[in-house]
Amino acid sequence: MEQQLPLFARELAPADQQAVREALTLLEGQLREPGTSFTSSHAVRDWLRLQLAALEREALSVLWLDNQHRLLAHDTLFLGTINSITVHPREVVKSGLKNNAAAAVLAHNHPSGEAEPSQADRLITERLKQALDLVDIRLLDHLVVGGMDIVSFAERGWL
Repeated sequence: MEQQLPLFARELAPADQQAVREALTLLEGQLREPGTSFTSSHAVRDWLRLQLAALEREALSVLWLDNQHRLLAHDTLFLGTINSITVHPREVVKSGLKNNAAAAVLAHNHPSGEAEPSQADRLITERLKQALDLVDIRLLDHLVVGGMDIVSFAERGWL
């Protein structure tokens, strides 16, 4: 199956598109390896940078994981504007149940290039954690991508 290109890569020359497609395929393969700890993997961050860093609008993606924290699926659930996004916890829960997920990692981008989470980011993360807890899906992390920088809520002790 051909790797879906992130939006930014669709404007590249065909050879460059192929290079991005191959990089995404390799990184996603690493994420699906048995025994790979999803939340500590550098491949996760590299994969998210390729998926989100160059977007011109905010996007919220969820990485759905099984009981061993291996990647089941990834969904981009919401697209926003250059500086905001509306997130509906109900839709996140529906997607988690559809994917039969045991755990999740949230990720979204800041098109400004500044990875520092806002107060709104912290509030929606708490709401999503509460909603997912109700259906026994553990929220492992929320990663904010700003250019090449990524801030982890878990590493900051916010989850």
